[in-house]
Amino acid sequence: MTMAANAPKSGVRLVQVDADRAGQRIDNFLSTQLKGAPRSLIYRLLRTGQVRINGKRAKPESRLAGGDEVRIPPVRLDEPDGPRMPPAGLLARLEASIVFEDARLLALNKPTGVASHGGSGIGFGAIETLRVLRPNQTLELVHRLDRDTSGLLIVAKKRSALTELQALMREEAGSGLTKKYLALLTGRVPDGVMTVDAPLHIGLRQGGERHVQVHPQGKPSVSHFRVLERRGGHSYCEVRIETGRTHQIRVHARHLGHPVAGDDKYGDETVNRRLRDQIGLRRLFLHAASLEFALDGGSTPYLLSAPLAPDLAEAFDRL
Repeated sequence: MTMAANAPKSGVRLVQVDADRAGQRIDNFLSTQLKGAPRSLIYRLLRTGQVRINGKRAKPESRLAGGDEVRIPPVRLDEPDGPRMPPAGLLARLEASIVFEDARLLALNKPTGVASHGGSGIGFGAIETLRVLRPNQTLELVHRLDRDTSGLLIVAKKRSALTELQALMREEAGSGLTKKYLALLTGRVPDGVMTVDAPLHIGLRQGGERHVQVHPQGKPSVSHFRVLERRGGHSYCEVRIETGRTHQIRVHARHLGHPVAGDDKYGDETVNRRLRDQIGLRRLFLHAASLEFALDGGSTPYLLSAPLAPDLAEAFDRL
């Protein structure tokens, strides 16, 4: 790894963490310190022990406290043709996808196929693209969506909003906020609310692909499925989640015996092929529909929503 052009040749920077960044994960802190660095580079720095907090080796999930001293190694991003930019089409799509904005928050109706952040071969995700669109603003992801999932993605414009929202997300049983998704589940899901309370464990398959499964040693995970409509032998459901685990809805739906339509990882290949031929469904039918919470200690309520993606609405109409 080469030294940064603007870094002293001695190499390392020691950065003291401001009090308003207390609780921030070290990987997100590094993204703000190493602007333009891909997530893959940040994780490599962490994995190889080049980043330290108060002299101790940092892990990606390490959280910072005010006054911590972070050791950041010098890096240079190879930019032979000038600064890399997201494609013009992606910039336009994300600009058009903004569904809400105020002084503290920005909400996107994230298109399918766009990652929440870059890394692992993805040059630009939603957050990197937004930072190009808003170069003079400090923008931080509040949460993440799977690349294939469309819908509501919240970005904080102020550190105070980020820390308060993340605290709400950590509250027991999801009581701090309400997250709802829309999903087409294959087959006939029973009436009423079907609750899946099943711990989830992330494993790695050959090649490094993440695969999540229900496992007694996994992290607690709770999802509630409610049928809104049945059509074509399948079930259009509202899903409320109390936790936000990787692939949670997809794995819990499979655990119910009714995987999400179009899911090429946890779904039914035969049903997916039939839906692709019959109604043109070519991707995961899962959409983050709404997020309800209150800031300022509960005195400022928000109800943010993102309409169902047009390709999903059109496929559903053909059922």
